Amino acid sequence: MSDNRELLRQMVIDRALSRGSFILASGRESSYYLDGRLVTLSPDGAYLIGKLMFDIIKDMDVQGVGGLTMGADPVASAISIVSYLEGKPIPAFLVRKEAKGHGKGKQVEGPLPENANVVIVEDTVTTGGSPLKAIEAVEALGCKVVAVLSLVDRMEGAREALESRGYKFIPLFTVRDLGIEA
Repeated sequence: MSDNRELLRQMVIDRALSRGSFILASGRESSYYLDGRLVTLSPDGAYLIGKLMFDIIKDMDVQGVGGLTMGADPVASAISIVSYLEGKPIPAFLVRKEAKGHGKGKQVEGPLPENANVVIVEDTVTTGGSPLKAIEAVEALGCKVVAVLSLVDRMEGAREALESRGYKFIPLFTVRDLGIEA
């Protein structure tokens, strides 16, 4: 494991992982909760996530990176900033849960070219519902999803849901990497 990856793994364990009784966005109950925003919104966490995820996608033909607001927002921004610093700028975009009822009525926000190749990102995935909503929105614009990346895969069906539809899924960590048995 690279030094940056190990630093990030420990950061997720120390800052984002809580034990107890929780209801997840998927509606499932869990004995642990991962608050990815405690890592994705910190300067060091954002940099490490941006760097590690950019390293995964830098050789892919990608014109945008983003996902469903709100978990994806800081991840997409981190990757976009690192991509600029590395000399291969990739714009970020955000996907609203539903189209705005005012202005231009957009569901996808940001400088996303039509028919772009994109990477969908998320902080923590459980069943894959959030990435799939984002995929639906960008594909409606003619974009092609070349990969889905997440900080953590809870190993509760997201991989199967995404890969069964033909999407490449790459988590930086699974819950097993964090010492949690799935």
